[in-house]
Amino acid sequence: MRNSTKLIILSVIAAIFCILYLFQGLNGSFDYALPRRGIKVMAMAITGVAIAYSTVIFQTITHNRILTPSIMGLDSLYLLLQTAIIFFLGSGHVIIVNKQVNFIISVSAMVVFALILYRFLFKGGKRPIYFLLLVGIIVGTFFGSISTFLQVLIDPNEFMLVQDRMFASFNNVSGELVWWAFAIVIISLVIGWRNFNQLDVLSLGRDTALNLGVSYDKVVKTMLILSSVLIAVSTALVGPITFFGLIVANLSYQFFKTYRHSILIAGASIMSIIALVGGQWVVERIFTFSTTLSVIINFIGGIYFIYLLLKESRST
Repeated sequence: MRNSTKLIILSVIAAIFCILYLFQGLNGSFDYALPRRGIKVMAMAITGVAIAYSTVIFQTITHNRILTPSIMGLDSLYLLLQTAIIFFLGSGHVIIVNKQVNFIISVSAMVVFALILYRFLFKGGKRPIYFLLLVGIIVGTFFGSISTFLQVLIDPNEFMLVQDRMFASFNNVSGELVWWAFAIVIISLVIGWRNFNQLDVLSLGRDTALNLGVSYDKVVKTMLILSSVLIAVSTALVGPITFFGLIVANLSYQFFKTYRHSILIAGASIMSIIALVGGQWVVERIFTFSTTLSVIINFIGGIYFIYLLLKESRST
């Protein structure tokens, strides 16, 4: 089956899930329920595309299919930021109450942190990309330790609010933030689209890319920044989803079996929408909100991550 046909089939499945989620059980309450469901579907689509896009290009740059951008410590920084704000300023502070202010501060902090890491990587000589990953792991662990320490000391009532920020949720997404995130993701996709052909060459390795005339450091820096922006936006919008990018990216590799990033990213993005919208439908209709979608994704993703590790160990 041709990859274009596969994309069409996946798009039809995604459309069916979206229609099912939007219209099932409305019972005439179109004015109230339909707009709320529409915002949630948009949030899931934006989050899915952002995570899929950033994960595929991150794995291309690192030449490793079991890594995700969360290894840079952005998720840990987000949790530390939310915990510190609630611990020092209280849950009634404007940064917590006003979702727009919280979104701007969270995205800005994560992007600035990523820029500092990348400047450290590319400053004064060429350090291996795995040096950046090692620094990200160490810093992420450090952020996580501080978050845990503050959570032990925090007021139990306010800890409940912190706990809500620890898992991704689409139930209380702000409509205004969805449009902000949509604009940022579209701009990032337009900028990144021009580098898809260069990413195809980058997948062959640094030396080959340089020999074929690709400005390796410039492309890597640009795509890393775009990846960080997308992860920051998706995390600030709905919360951290650790293993989701790992799942959809590797499923896209296995399903399409191509080197072309235009197809891989499109396929991973559509799979993301299917997984998020379909998963949220299962959470609401079958589990009746007794669990969250992020818990299910992390459970499945953890099992899939172990499978990938075992598969890589057998191949080597």
